[in-house]
Amino acid sequence: MGHPRRRLRTSTAVAAASAAMLAGTVAGPASAAHGATASSTVRFVEIPGDGGTPLAANVVVPGDADGGRRYPLVVLPTSWSMPQVEYLAQAKKLADSGYVVLSYNSRGFWQSGGEIEVAGPPDVADASKAIDWALANTPADPGRIGMAGISYGAGISLLASAHDDRIKAVVAMSGWADLVDSIYSGRTQHTQAAAFLTGAGYLTGRPSDEFQEIISGFLSSDLEKEGDMIAWGKKRSAATHIDRINANGPAIMLGNAWGDSIFPPNQYADFYEKLTGPKRLEFRHGDHATPEMPGLLGLPNDVWNNAERWLDHHLKGEDNGIDRERPVQLTDRQGDQEGYPDWKSVPSGAERIALKDTDRVLANVDSGANGGTVFLSSIFDQLTGIPPTVSVPLLPDWHSAVWKSERYTTTRQIRGTAKLHTTVTADKSSGTFVAHLYDVNALGVGRLVTHAPFSFHGRTPGEAFDVDLELFSTAYDVPAGHRLALVIDTVDPLYAEHNPFGAKLTFSSPADDPSYAEIPVRE
Repeated sequence: MGHPRRRLRTSTAVAAASAAMLAGTVAGPASAAHGATASSTVRFVEIPGDGGTPLAANVVVPGDADGGRRYPLVVLPTSWSMPQVEYLAQAKKLADSGYVVLSYNSRGFWQSGGEIEVAGPPDVADASKAIDWALANTPADPGRIGMAGISYGAGISLLASAHDDRIKAVVAMSGWADLVDSIYSGRTQHTQAAAFLTGAGYLTGRPSDEFQEIISGFLSSDLEKEGDMIAWGKKRSAATHIDRINANGPAIMLGNAWGDSIFPPNQYADFYEKLTGPKRLEFRHGDHATPEMPGLLGLPNDVWNNAERWLDHHLKGEDNGIDRERPVQLTDRQGDQEGYPDWKSVPSGAERIALKDTDRVLANVDSGANGGTVFLSSIFDQLTGIPPTVSVPLLPDWHSAVWKSERYTTTRQIRGTAKLHTTVTADKSSGTFVAHLYDVNALGVGRLVTHAPFSFHGRTPGEAFDVDLELFSTAYDVPAGHRLALVIDTVDPLYAEHNPFGAKLTFSSPADDPSYAEIPVRE
């Protein structure tokens, strides 16, 4: 599939107006907050990326720069489909506190040249080229370099830290460490998320031929291309390069939302545990990029405040106490913050819901139990406290399997990653099911706690097999008087379905290998 090899152009007047508007939202407050004597300066520039590809960028320099002083550098690659002014409010704030900040449009988007490589090798090389340019053209200190970003910018920043040992600190917000586990968990395509990103990419940029081929096979469930897709995704995953990152030793802060419908939190937690250098992990209520979004508008924001504290400590050497805080910081649905020494300490115990009865589910019908709609459901939950909801007693027996816990006499604090272990027998060689965990009140109304999909291929019809599935990590308090319900069905609009028409799945609990849902709790 061909497409024009050209860059999208916007008028200088529009860019200048946007810059002035965003800069104006923070120039006064930022200067006052940091006691700056002169406001930072903004320049819109074009810098050479890998292979000379032009990248649209802006550079913000402290107002007191006189050519005789060096400042720590922060490089900010833009998020997927976002213009180069995305970070300008935070860039001004950082520059007013003594940083040189360089933000650039990731290749293939908007005014930058090249094609969308999805954090491929050219994108990683672009980050190093941006550092080269800043060192040659600004008063940036070569010994104090950091990278930060949201979503796509977070993924590129982590990958760059594996390939450029000049990077001493990273703040990766709402990003991914394992791209395959993010959009293909449980061997199931996260089709809504992938379709949204693909559509935005075509709207604002120029997808590469490789990206078009990979996403076409992904969305069409072409199993012959599955191996190529996984190899493509692993190359673009910081988790693949964990040894190089640990050897370089950058200080890494990771932040994400519990309900992130693009990059679920499990893969960040797994990556965090494998890091050996200075590290911090923050999870908050919300969806993709919503916890840090207010900060992009110059509004007070805990994520960006902690990001700046992280950079201040590791690039400026400030003794601001962030290194003495518990490194795993979780915020629950009520906004209460909890600190832990590491991820494995988040739950203090586990409870099991026995899945005793054999249950059969007819495929191809959405029972009503599902994860909602990408972005919309978790954002609505963030704003209202109401997650996707269903009447558990009214779920159709033929198309769903339901197991319930006893009614709790005290509040249960679910913290961490719930797990499902079960035995499945299918009458077809391929299939999909989705496990949903609900908080159910006395009226039978279930509020979604967490969920996860699972698909299989190449199984012998009628032959049982074990499934161990991790649901997406969460922090949820189940009130006294409520119970938990595990609901399994075969259709969820968020995901691809691999059940042939008329397929049937049987979930059983053999005496020598009982089925259960394991719930991580704080006791």
